[in-house]
Amino acid sequence: MQVLQILKSKKDDGVVTVMPEDSIADVARLLSARKIGAVVVSRDGKHIDGIVSERDLIREIGRHGGTCLSHPVSTVMSTKITSCCRTTTTTEVLEMMSAGGFRHMPVLSGDEMIGLISIRDVAAARVDELHMEKEALTGMIMGN
Repeated sequence: MQVLQILKSKKDDGVVTVMPEDSIADVARLLSARKIGAVVVSRDGKHIDGIVSERDLIREIGRHGGTCLSHPVSTVMSTKITSCCRTTTTTEVLEMMSAGGFRHMPVLSGDEMIGLISIRDVAAARVDELHMEKEALTGMIMGN
């Protein structure tokens, strides 16, 4: 299965982005309100400046306490971003996520962001794919 199928199946209305100067507190509120684990940091909503996850926020609070909540999110965002495209397979995405130790990956068309997928999205797609393969093999064995 390719990333394109994952994007088509997602129920959300696009990628949630924040500005680099938004505060850590604002981003924490957004993550909580939207019940999501990460947001893309982008000045224009199309190009990626970074990604910040709930783990990034917790680590920063653990290091500096509540005083960091007023700091800009640009101080904690990850800037080394691994991305994929529509034709990347679920297996390739899982391998990249596992090797890089991250759970969210932007999907690009050229240099513009068209989506964001999570390890949960990819795992669900992979389970669906395995289920379809099982059904096909069962059908072949049974002669259907």
